[in-house]
Amino acid sequence: MSKSRVLHYVYIGIGIYLSIAALLYIFQRTFIYFPTPEYEHGFDQVGVQNQGEKIQIIVLNAGKADAFIYFGGNAEAVLANGPEFSLHFPDKTIYLVNYRGYGGSSGSATEAALFSDATVIFDHFTSNHENLAVVGRSLGSGVAMYLAANRPVSHVVLITPYDSVLALAKKQYPMFPISILLKDKFDSLLVADLVTAPVLALAGDRDTLIPVSHSEKLIDAIGDDNAELAVIKGASHNDISNYPEFYASMKRFFKD
Repeated sequence: MSKSRVLHYVYIGIGIYLSIAALLYIFQRTFIYFPTPEYEHGFDQVGVQNQGEKIQIIVLNAGKADAFIYFGGNAEAVLANGPEFSLHFPDKTIYLVNYRGYGGSSGSATEAALFSDATVIFDHFTSNHENLAVVGRSLGSGVAMYLAANRPVSHVVLITPYDSVLALAKKQYPMFPISILLKDKFDSLLVADLVTAPVLALAGDRDTLIPVSHSEKLIDAIGDDNAELAVIKGASHNDISNYPEFYASMKRFFKD
């Protein structure tokens, strides 16, 4: 094969590589956020304004002294948690947050937007309660970590948490400079030493989307003095809440 032909194929390969990298950069948020539609329901709901957007929040068990704010996964309709949360936590007011673009909330989700909304939501509700905790699942674990690092939450529950979305993306796309390309890094390790509230992390030993090793790294960074990791055997990323240990661990943690 001639040198010119070899160079021709090299240039084609470089072009394909750069094209894929460009597509990853342009469309990256469509790989992170999967907005859910607005469903009809019979629960109470309030809207909180921030930066010109209206964030729709479903309210369960209104009027309790203790409460928690729930930030869900990247494709989660948080409404679906209503019946189970109401059943297992009748003594707590629960705020299910629909991210921007989710469940009737206006706007579009980004890391900066979700972080800003989280602090505004906490500030909006905190005066109504003696204790206001935060619960974050999957993507929402990063939002919960940010909130816990910046506001005096009483407890932190992290469900299938990661150390950072950046770390996960690097494993998924090892051939690309993800550190440069990724806009929304959700680096929970950066704020780990600022979290002083007690932390419970729940992970499944069969989770292939966010392997337990990422949860372990985060808990190590927070510190064993106020953080614990409960690994549920047999559980994977999406079915962890189906195991009895899931709610049992949360109930015990909130009572401690």
